[in-house]
Amino acid sequence: MVIALDLGTSSARASLYDARGHAVEGRFHQVPYAATTTVDGGVEHDPARLLDAAITCLDAVARAARHDDVQAVGVSSFWHGLLGFDASHRPVTPVFMWADTRSAPEAALLHDALDADALHARTGCHLHPSYWPAKLRWLARERPAAVSRVARWGSIGEHLELTFFGEASTGLSMASGTGLLDQDTLDWDAEAVAAAGIEAEHLFPIARRLEGRRGLRAPWAMRWPGLRGVPWLPAVGDGAAGNVGSDCIDAGRIALNVGTSAALRVVTDAAAAPPRGLWRYRLDARRSVIGGATSEGGNVYAWCREVLRLPDDAAVERALAERAPDGHGLTVLPFLAGERAPGWRGDRRATITGLALGTTALDVTHAALEAVALRLALVYERLAAHARNDHILVASGGAISRSRAWTQMLADALGRAVHWSSEPEATSRGVALLALESLGVLRDRGAARAPLGEVFTPDDAHRARYRAALERHTRLDERV
Repeated sequence: MVIALDLGTSSARASLYDARGHAVEGRFHQVPYAATTTVDGGVEHDPARLLDAAITCLDAVARAARHDDVQAVGVSSFWHGLLGFDASHRPVTPVFMWADTRSAPEAALLHDALDADALHARTGCHLHPSYWPAKLRWLARERPAAVSRVARWGSIGEHLELTFFGEASTGLSMASGTGLLDQDTLDWDAEAVAAAGIEAEHLFPIARRLEGRRGLRAPWAMRWPGLRGVPWLPAVGDGAAGNVGSDCIDAGRIALNVGTSAALRVVTDAAAAPPRGLWRYRLDARRSVIGGATSEGGNVYAWCREVLRLPDDAAVERALAERAPDGHGLTVLPFLAGERAPGWRGDRRATITGLALGTTALDVTHAALEAVALRLALVYERLAAHARNDHILVASGGAISRSRAWTQMLADALGRAVHWSSEPEATSRGVALLALESLGVLRDRGAARAPLGEVFTPDDAHRARYRAALERHTRLDERV
């Protein structure tokens, strides 16, 4: 057995998995939480709240699994979160999230001052407020008192290790999402670190292999005696774990994930730099993850639900299923949290045009969800070349798995069949499979592959309408 701990953008989860990578029934616990947002574009999490959620989840699963033979604990975390620690290993800042756009001016300055293409080729990351260089420069300007107390910068994964073990390293997968890692040397990139205004000693050492840290310190060893001597693997990025959990581990499958945000990702052994508009992160020292993440996804639907006072989800789903594609007369740029792929303009804001007296809340919602699909179509155009010609798209994520209507929009916009993953917790399953691989237990990944779920085939007529909608969408984007 292995425990998978997943710290996501909106909740923490812990699950127990057997040696075949199957979730053990009744061994799951989830704690939701929400980020704090500010009117100037801030998005922050309280590290104490995230730690408490992780502990609560581990309490529930470790207690339920106390008679099971747990051999390892695997961890995943949201990519890009930035957290400052003092010399005593205590957090002294909030966790600044990928959706925090306050450092957009710093990103623009860095873009003009540096060779952005060369940096993108080395680090796999664009100069954008999602990543650490711009965030760290913004913090130095806006919060110098807090920065003066920081001895090291890390993520929530390091917070867990420092709490439970008293020491920490940054997992290679997490390091690859900072914008500070040289993808070829697998070490901190000197130019990127200097651009961030820090030195390498202000970062944690990089754990290049998925080898676990052992020896829980008090009081955690007494709290979870069954986990005292087992390895705790360094955190991996949630997107990388999601690919593994949905069995998208080679160029034959592209993972399509729609959670709080959305992304398309393919795992490859190739070491080539990503094309403009996409990023390259790491699953491990051998495998890269090439893809593009948008800042919009389930957060757009959540915004519509709250602000437009929509009826319950089931009623919205029924209504969407009955509507004609692009039949609302609206054009939406869904940049509620700025833009990431493919344009990487962190200062962008959402726009709605075409409003009339007859426009309804459902019209706006429909147009907004279609706009998310159109943004993903732009990413897919760039990513498809990195997959086999006969690749399939495998969809997962809490936002999309509940909506057949939205999934059909995506298939129509992308012009490719979309297969639902049958795995409800793809990220957690991916963490478990990686843990089993590290233990040498899971030798045949084919035997662990889960069957695919329902397939959504694109409609040619709908595809034509979405191509026209994308042209209109692009024209508006260029104008504003």
